[in-house]
Amino acid sequence: MTEQQLPDWADPSVGPAELDAQGLSRRQLMCRAGLFGAAFALGPAATPALAGTGQGYGGEDPRLAYLVGDHHVHSVYSHDAKYTFSQQARAAAKYGLDWMVFNEHSNFGHAHYGAAMEHKEILKARAENPRQLIFQGLEWYIPAAEHCTVFAAPGPHETDLLTQFELAYDGKLLGYTEGAAGAADTARNEAHAVKAIKWLAEQRRKGYVDDVLVLANHPLRLGIDSPHEMRNWRDAAPEIMIGMEGAPGAQGAAIPGWGGANAIRGEYQNAPTAQSHAGYPADAYLTYGGFDWATATVGGLWDSMLAEGRLFSISTNSDNHRTVFDTWKNGDWAAGQNFDNTGRLPDPVNTDTPQPGSDFWPGEFSRTHVGVTRYGYRAVMQGLREGRVWLDHGHLLDGLEVRLRREHSNGRGVTLGGRLRVRRGEKLTLDITVTSASRHNPQGILPELAHVDLIRGAVRGPVQDRDTWRAPDTRVAWSKDVSGRKGTYTLRVPLTVGDESFYVRLRGSDGNRSGTGYLGASVDPHGPVPHTPGNGDPWADTWFYSNPVFVDVLH
Repeated sequence: MTEQQLPDWADPSVGPAELDAQGLSRRQLMCRAGLFGAAFALGPAATPALAGTGQGYGGEDPRLAYLVGDHHVHSVYSHDAKYTFSQQARAAAKYGLDWMVFNEHSNFGHAHYGAAMEHKEILKARAENPRQLIFQGLEWYIPAAEHCTVFAAPGPHETDLLTQFELAYDGKLLGYTEGAAGAADTARNEAHAVKAIKWLAEQRRKGYVDDVLVLANHPLRLGIDSPHEMRNWRDAAPEIMIGMEGAPGAQGAAIPGWGGANAIRGEYQNAPTAQSHAGYPADAYLTYGGFDWATATVGGLWDSMLAEGRLFSISTNSDNHRTVFDTWKNGDWAAGQNFDNTGRLPDPVNTDTPQPGSDFWPGEFSRTHVGVTRYGYRAVMQGLREGRVWLDHGHLLDGLEVRLRREHSNGRGVTLGGRLRVRRGEKLTLDITVTSASRHNPQGILPELAHVDLIRGAVRGPVQDRDTWRAPDTRVAWSKDVSGRKGTYTLRVPLTVGDESFYVRLRGSDGNRSGTGYLGASVDPHGPVPHTPGNGDPWADTWFYSNPVFVDVLH
């Protein structure tokens, strides 16, 4: 494998004069965390330092640097996409991504031909882009449900694992789709999805691959990922099935004058079908500030899963197939060729005329920030598994650091995804350190954060009704107007421990669009709201979200 190099901003051999404003800002954050230097680089197969992680209860998480990535990118090895690996990798580098996953759609053409060819290009892309971490993945058609990203750590079996999985467990290839008729078929299909996740966990346990992760993509787009299915996937192997997209790709779908009169951000212009979960309201099929209803609704589906006291992470991604305003189109097939018998689309050709598309380039608009202690593929995967994740749209923030500690403690405390064990009546302090945007985003806007909201929810343990999507004791507990604040600053929020365990999570926005949240003003007085069809400028409505921190109360 080509020797991995650090990103420019993390590489001590790259001088400050060679960095742009974003690179300088990221380096300053890394220095502040005490991670700048040779110790951060352990190579592409590096195992992250795990001592003192928040997955125990010691109350001391390590200092972190955040790597920016996207786990949902397509190429010519997906039947409905367009771009080559080199086009996607160049775009990702331009917009500051440190890691990315090529997760191509499952197809017989992909399984029989494309995956092996794709792996050769993955190896080439890694060699040509040594400052990027490039994963090979698969977009799995979940039996009876939607799609998932599945990806493995680099190694001798990464492609074989994905191909075996695709042929044995993909709902589309097996005909185990959401459209299967009858309760018996539905039960069979749902059980096969659980079996699939357990199989991945077994391959990791046996050491066939060093690591593998699964995240659900665009979960409420069609309403066919029911709450009980999501809980079943999580429970099958929580170390493998770690979360879902909090915000889908296709964020450019409803740019005014571009996407059509009925277009919705994320391509969520859908309605319930016979296969949709009957318990979802019609409003669940929309996006709210670009985020999936499951995540955007305070006290909704995501909170109902967190209220069980179990981590379930969120992400945001480009889902890049066809970039808005881009001028490339698919190339022409040679005689007798198609995707089924080649596993690869022809290279695209430039037309100099804008072509249809709904997506942004990887890193151009949507970013998933993952906290790590070392640089490498397995470090990213471990950071995702431990929930050290926050998201932003439109490059709203340069940095976010969250620490929860006991009042008057001099320790580092626990961070996103972590847990703190306390006793009733203890006083805690949540430190929220924000670094504002240091440069104009790709749209030419200098993003400005307007407010930060803290959402608090009671932890009640496993639910009786596995199809519930409500967390009735979760609400916005604290908000702060930060309009006009620049640079790096810390907001301190006092928290008092009662009888019940709880969690806290964060969000914030540019303040351009908000309204009463889906479950009412007493729950969320100024949350994200849907846009009118065809009028969803994503750059004018940007948000950040964080994963939760849990507080476990001892009795």
